[in-house]
Amino acid sequence: MERVTFTNSRGQSVVISSQEPFFLDSISGTGASGVDTQMQKAPYQDGKTYIDTVIEPRLINIEVLLLTETQEEIFAGRRELVQVFNPKLGPGVLKYEYPGGVKEIPAVPDLAPVFASGNENRGHGFQKALISLICPEPFWQDVEESQEEMAAWIGGFGFPLELPKKFAESGQEVIMHNAGDVAVPVVIEFNGPALNPRVDNLTTGEFIRVIRALAEGEKLIIGTAFGKKGASLVTLTGQSNAMHWIDINSTFWQLVPGDNQVKYSADEGTETATVLVHWKNHFVGV
Repeated sequence: MERVTFTNSRGQSVVISSQEPFFLDSISGTGASGVDTQMQKAPYQDGKTYIDTVIEPRLINIEVLLLTETQEEIFAGRRELVQVFNPKLGPGVLKYEYPGGVKEIPAVPDLAPVFASGNENRGHGFQKALISLICPEPFWQDVEESQEEMAAWIGGFGFPLELPKKFAESGQEVIMHNAGDVAVPVVIEFNGPALNPRVDNLTTGEFIRVIRALAEGEKLIIGTAFGKKGASLVTLTGQSNAMHWIDINSTFWQLVPGDNQVKYSADEGTETATVLVHWKNHFVGV
């Protein structure tokens, strides 16, 4: 059984499935999405040199059969579809439940629902509709986040007490598994107390380091998504920009598909100085 749920930016939802009033007649665009194969050509070169393949925004079309007992209910259903799939509300979330699992994707109505005319598309107690969505980020995502928590210091004592390094082991390594098809951004939450905390993706050779002492109760959050990279400090008094505390040699790295060996360390800290890394697996189609 297939089931589609769209929730707009106002939190209004419509469920389209095998039950009245909104029957899912068909859905297309869940698998393949257009690509842009980027190549370059040098003078006198036979053929071209491959550079990269970029996936274009995903287009999804949903055909809906609206079934009710009265014409008044038909128009009430039409009104509900128009209200929820309002293009002026911007991005919403499309959740797709199918025999293989559940995935979701940010989506924007490409236009208001189209209500077909003609005797075969509209009559007493029924109305066919077409809903067109465009997904700027073309990847399907897990509904639930994956996450791992690590400690910067294991079995140690926190600053300001200075003790020989033999009393503590600096850093913890874990394997973070990206079960998706492409590299995915992460959100990293550093929790104090810690001095100059750092997270390395040993698989890619990249790291993110904070040049600052985090006090007890302070949290520094870093996001690595394309176009949304940033860092913010959360304290008891509020939240502020923290990009100026990021080591300039840092990379806003992502988890590559498969296993990633990730290490958390700090110059000084305590066992309570933890880091939480969370992400959502991304898929090129379902």
